[in-house]
Amino acid sequence: MPTAKLNKRNVDAFAPPKDKQAVLWDSEIRGFGLRALPSGLKTFIVQYRNIEGIKRRINLGRYGVITTEQARDLAKIKLGEVAGGQDPAEAIHQARSGMTVAEICDWYLVEARAGNILGRKNRPIKASSLAMDESRINTHIKPILGHRMAKRLTIADVEQMQADVRDGKTAKARGKGRGGRPAGGPGVASRCLGSLQAILGHAKHKGLIAEHPTRGAKKLAINKKTRRLSTAELVAFGKAIAYAERNGENPTALAVVRTLALTGYRREEAQSMKRAWVHAEGGFVSFPDTKTDAQVRSIGPEALKVVLAQPEIVGNPYVFPSMTGAGAYQAAPACFRRVCQWAGIEGATLHTLRHTFGSIAGELGFTELTIRAMLGHASQNVTQDYIHIDEALKLAVRKTSDEIARLLAEGAASLRPVRQTSAIEI
Repeated sequence: MPTAKLNKRNVDAFAPPKDKQAVLWDSEIRGFGLRALPSGLKTFIVQYRNIEGIKRRINLGRYGVITTEQARDLAKIKLGEVAGGQDPAEAIHQARSGMTVAEICDWYLVEARAGNILGRKNRPIKASSLAMDESRINTHIKPILGHRMAKRLTIADVEQMQADVRDGKTAKARGKGRGGRPAGGPGVASRCLGSLQAILGHAKHKGLIAEHPTRGAKKLAINKKTRRLSTAELVAFGKAIAYAERNGENPTALAVVRTLALTGYRREEAQSMKRAWVHAEGGFVSFPDTKTDAQVRSIGPEALKVVLAQPEIVGNPYVFPSMTGAGAYQAAPACFRRVCQWAGIEGATLHTLRHTFGSIAGELGFTELTIRAMLGHASQNVTQDYIHIDEALKLAVRKTSDEIARLLAEGAASLRPVRQTSAIEI
């Protein structure tokens, strides 16, 4: 176990571990140490045994928020309390049991980002999930219940919060950024309740509260979106894409829309696709992380044509690069809405293209299990056990993609040619 005098030089030099955690113990004050996590987070700690001989460990503060000198003074105080028969960890626990909902939410975000809270499949919670949790916390949960004592919440309290979010009581005007307007609704309300219930569950597991106070609260039933584009709408959609191309619509945005239509990928999977993940010779894309973890997804020749035709920007790894930075292009939804408007299509979102891909596959006679694998719903184990991924699955993806490409091309072919004396007619 490494030891050294904890000063700024030694703390800065202590390298974070590759996994788990590492502790650098102070060579002068027994029990005083610095814990480092793989994320780079460094926290001063004190470890001791209480009067009952039980080993305890408490956090003194994060390095950068407090200095080594401040941490050393705090360690002396806490160890002095131990010498006097007190148990600082128990005092902290008792104080935490009176935490407000806002405080527990803040604790959750800090601990989850440090990798100390495990989610699905006992893995650290994904950054994208935490971003959504933070948005729900700040926009809806804190304004309604943030001031309440967590341990005194009731089922009625959280179900009322859900009703308030559903009814738009936390709605706000659209800000100056690129995000949308927080408007509430049943879907958002149900997800807010789910997030709060999960946070309270983690707080109980970590000992911040003795019992989950609102276990059994009921989430609103959400009508699952089943909107898909009909054959006629796909033809109209293809015509509108061709019209958009002639009228100066952003080609990167249109390429993202085409890719989504021809693959059934999730929006972020397509928008954030990196060139290194695309294996054209094998006809697949190797995603290191998706909504259902890492996946290898088949991609048909028609979609590959779109992907491989995208111009490469030096220093930008994305298939669909942003024009203003090193990130991925993010404005496809606005383009999609304009194309739908020109096509006379209502009630559709980019996710509708995913439903459409699955529906077309069903019409072509492919089984539900095959369609689930095509869309990335099935696990790799299920795919490998029941579907020959090199042939049967690729065949299903290619045929579905080809059929959608045919309908889009039929629509494009119907667009009237440019006239020199008038605007393009759609």
